[in-house]
Amino acid sequence: MLCVVRAAWLLKMKFKNNFTILYQTLLSEKTKKKSEQFILVIAIASFLIHLSIICLIDFGIISFNSGSDLLKNPIAAIYTPFSFILVYEVYLLIHYLPKSITIYIRKQYEIITLIIIRRLFKDLSSLSLSDDWFHIKYDLQFTYDLVASILLFFLIYMFLKNSKKINSNNEKDDHPDKGISRFIQLKKVLSVVLVLVIIVVAVYSFQHWLAGVISPAEDAGVSFKSINNIFFEQFFTILIIADVILLLFSFFHTDEFHKVIRNSGFIISTILIRLSFSVSGLLNTLLILTAIIFGLLILVIHNKFEAAVAQNTHGS
Repeated sequence: MLCVVRAAWLLKMKFKNNFTILYQTLLSEKTKKKSEQFILVIAIASFLIHLSIICLIDFGIISFNSGSDLLKNPIAAIYTPFSFILVYEVYLLIHYLPKSITIYIRKQYEIITLIIIRRLFKDLSSLSLSDDWFHIKYDLQFTYDLVASILLFFLIYMFLKNSKKINSNNEKDDHPDKGISRFIQLKKVLSVVLVLVIIVVAVYSFQHWLAGVISPAEDAGVSFKSINNIFFEQFFTILIIADVILLLFSFFHTDEFHKVIRNSGFIISTILIRLSFSVSGLLNTLLILTAIIFGLLILVIHNKFEAAVAQNTHGS
């Protein structure tokens, strides 16, 4: 019996050590800095390559049979480096998951905002400057996105301000209990799984989109028209699953009403962002704004609720 217990303990320690190595390899501060430098190099190179292709097409040196606006205007070349910056933002979201749930949620909001900013660069290349501005579909979408990007920037700023109140309270707890420690460990495991899953989804999405560009007749479901949704539609679906797992496991270390509502509200916010990918036009923009306003209100009310609970506890 003692041998079995010892063998189980050794197996547990081996798994723990291997997981620690894997976590440090994928999500350490050192890896984050290297990833940042790598993405910046790729972003700059991709911008120059995209710009060069547009110039070569414009001068008639090469030809490319595509109706894409991304190959017609030099401004559209900014779209490509932004795509790589977004990939790095996805990595940062996963990196911060074990550290802070509010930073993790804020990163979701930053990603969807950057997607809108990226879309603005794409739409800039196809604007029709005329008196019929409010009757042209693409011009209207550009107007929606322009206003939404400013509003989202302000909402994320407000979310950051209210997040600091939670983080400052957490820093006071230098010795978290075992329940919180286990929950943090779970988030680390989930982060590693997310990195591996996201890599697979990214490769699959890029390959599927590329096949649609090369052979549009064979794969009409993926084209330049849906380029803004590629990868991120699947990404936010995965985030919803991850958020639900976090909510369920959070019950092991807390059953406080306001924390349960906060975590549930964040899931609803993520679902609204995911739904925005299935619609277009004004409804798309309104869903994104609603998602972030909802998340911000949930956080503000949670902070006030927590302050009231603390005050009642000290009063009694």
